[in-house]
Amino acid sequence: MEDLIIIGGGPAGLTAGLYAARARLKTVLLEKLSPGGQVLLTDLVENYPGFPDGISGFELVERMRHQAENFGLNIQSANVVKLELSPEKKQVITEKGPLETKALILTTGATPRKLEIEGEERLTGKGVSYCATCDGPFYRDQEVAVIGGGDTAVEEALFLTKFAKKVYLVHRRDELRATKLLQERAFAQEKVELVWDTIPTQFLGKTGVEEIELKNVKAGGLSTLRVDGVFVFIGYDPNSELVKGAMELDNRGFIITNNDLETSLPGVFAAGDIRSKLLRQISTAVGEGATAAFAAERYIEELT
Repeated sequence: MEDLIIIGGGPAGLTAGLYAARARLKTVLLEKLSPGGQVLLTDLVENYPGFPDGISGFELVERMRHQAENFGLNIQSANVVKLELSPEKKQVITEKGPLETKALILTTGATPRKLEIEGEERLTGKGVSYCATCDGPFYRDQEVAVIGGGDTAVEEALFLTKFAKKVYLVHRRDELRATKLLQERAFAQEKVELVWDTIPTQFLGKTGVEEIELKNVKAGGLSTLRVDGVFVFIGYDPNSELVKGAMELDNRGFIITNNDLETSLPGVFAAGDIRSKLLRQISTAVGEGATAAFAAERYIEELT
């Protein structure tokens, strides 16, 4: 039996693993892909303390992983298919077999939200993308659109100006939700053109994106915008399918915890983007990972 299992290898999971390993808990971190989560898709992280010139998401995650493994964290590549959770027993069922643990930390993160409009699914990977860092270089000297108005949308729109000759930033309101600094950068970037009060209604194209059909939410009229690609950044949905019905979730499916990162099920903790909270950033995920590991350590001590 493990002392602690962590599911998810983003900043929250890696930090929880670092703290747990340093506490000499017998800990396994399970990640179905490469450790890093959404951070791996971030070209430049500017707001993580200690890196005044910024750092790539990949490099930051590699440093976190290396540091945690230096203290003995056991990172395993495994896809978790089912959880059997009760106050008395916690079993993690993976494709490779079951694991039992005294405590569990969920750091499964969130997935980019889709628009659910006509043409989106058919053209995903053929001009519709949810990762500018991954696909931006394919649009050198072409015209693209970014859907959204928050920090991520504006950051990715600015990143795309490195490649595209024109970036349309399509937002349903008449002002952006992004931080003021990012707004200032977007307004000052001559390649970025804001399209206000507008939502996409369908993506058009035979073998790839050719046009976006747009609707003005105030005037109500429809129009089309010719682009070679579109990037969707309208928020995230929680990866909480494994725990639906097993613990308390908010109305969007994020896990509800107290200040000690305890869920409604004793011995199960949650940290990072999977939590119901105000801010989803690397810095908050790291702090929550540390708190969850410390809380899990205390829980395990009280079992003996």
